[in-house]
Amino acid sequence: MKVNRRTFLAGLGSIGAGAGLASSRTTAAASRAGRAHVVSVRRPDVFGKDDKSDVRGLGIDSKLVYQMVHESVTALVGTKTSDDAWKNLFGPDDVVGIKINCLGGRMISSHPAIVEGIVQGLRKAGVSDNNIIVWDRFSRELKTAGFSIYAARRGVRYLGTDARGYGYHLEPIQYRSIGSLFSRILTSECSAIVSVPVLKDHDLAGITLNLKNFYGAIQKPSLYHDNGCDPYIADLNAHPLIKDKMRLVVADALVGVYDGGPSYKPDGAWRHAGVLASTDPVAIDRVGADIIEAKRAEEGKKPLKDVGREPTHIHTAARLGLGQDDPDKIDVAEV
Repeated sequence: MKVNRRTFLAGLGSIGAGAGLASSRTTAAASRAGRAHVVSVRRPDVFGKDDKSDVRGLGIDSKLVYQMVHESVTALVGTKTSDDAWKNLFGPDDVVGIKINCLGGRMISSHPAIVEGIVQGLRKAGVSDNNIIVWDRFSRELKTAGFSIYAARRGVRYLGTDARGYGYHLEPIQYRSIGSLFSRILTSECSAIVSVPVLKDHDLAGITLNLKNFYGAIQKPSLYHDNGCDPYIADLNAHPLIKDKMRLVVADALVGVYDGGPSYKPDGAWRHAGVLASTDPVAIDRVGADIIEAKRAEEGKKPLKDVGREPTHIHTAARLGLGQDDPDKIDVAEV
């Protein structure tokens, strides 16, 4: 359901109630308590700039991307300023793990400009650089995606779980259908998570957005791709290590993949020029799936269900109480 910005903000009173109190900061639970809220910010003019900092060579205007990130979070929380919005979500007591997705290579990984916008926001909330970790499975994949690896414990860290001194938790964690070693960055380093997935379809799961992003938090995700990754994706996200630390999702929808994912296929990609934000880890995937389905229809592609790739894991995650997947209970604000 799409709503205008005024109506959307009117429904967010409960989200802002805990500003300044770490124990009542906004989490995914705020959305689970009632209607879910997703913000979509699209700026077609984000492309075409002579921006040498854009590692993809797409001419992405990094400063405009920062603005899109702050606009999305401010509209989501419903505050007057971006400073207040970030302070509502995070505080100096937090150690924040920014879980990016670099599996798709340079052209279709979490964009450094979106990550930098989030880092700026965390600083607004009083989170020190020493308490910010930007991470995924492999350091080499971060480098391919355009990030400079920095693993020292002074300053913002950019690294893979495979970095020296990190690695995986020594004992396998068994939870529902999942049994795996979990990244120590998740288990031992961070107290809060910002998820930065990329808007893509997936050759097995239908789509890969926020929920599947956490396959990058376990050692052998290849073991959990049967049956379209269902119920494995949902079961993984239901683990308290993820569920209880999840604070915010800022999805990279600058360039999306509607067919041929999860890797980059030029003939299956498009410039959506967007950023999506939510505190509901399921609702944002439902909205993302709808965006991909609409693009597939526009390009003459069959619906995912008709090609045997319906993203059923989204409904399974909702059934486990992780968030909302009913479109009639999801408010989408286009800012």
